[in-house]
Amino acid sequence: MESSIASPSKSFSITHQWDGSAIDHAPITVTIAQDPSDTSCFILETDGPFFNDPGRPKGEAGQPYDGLWDYEVVEAFFLGDDEKYLEVELCPHGQHLVLLLSGIRKFYKTKLSLVFQSAINSDEGTWRGRAKIPLEYLPPGVKRFNAYAIHGSDEQRMYEALYHAPKGKHDNPDFHRLEYFHEIDLTDVIPSNLTSKLWEIAM
Repeated sequence: MESSIASPSKSFSITHQWDGSAIDHAPITVTIAQDPSDTSCFILETDGPFFNDPGRPKGEAGQPYDGLWDYEVVEAFFLGDDEKYLEVELCPHGQHLVLLLSGIRKFYKTKLSLVFQSAINSDEGTWRGRAKIPLEYLPPGVKRFNAYAIHGSDEQRMYEALYHAPKGKHDNPDFHRLEYFHEIDLTDVIPSNLTSKLWEIAM
């Protein structure tokens, strides 16, 4: 699957583990871009090494899969006002999980649908994923962002973060530490006057 990303877009490389330690492999890249064919969506693309550890989830490719965070996955978090945020999880085997949260770890809506395609290049040991994310999934006032990558089993489980926690401050990884998210300007990619009926009740 070839990338169709065109400007405007923003790309980020995940080069550290959750605690700030360096990774020992090529980084996974996350790109956010306009969808030139559909103004109601934006594109989230991932590109990087394929570990195949753990193996394939039992769920069908293209469908939501609860508990996807227990597998090999790339995650992107979009934080808006009042601790409201969108979490998108993409798996190299084609499953996805989309969550809306209103408050830290407080699920507001789960297993939302989206269009997601992935392709594994076994010869190169890489994979690429491309998801169309409906703009209505974004909470009001998106201004902070973080991205993560998870792979490995048991003691070899790796938790990697774009914006990591300070070294020595925490004993365990936690991707919902919103204080470590960084500011992001998405005005070139996402309309600034965005409104969503999905979030009206949570407001």
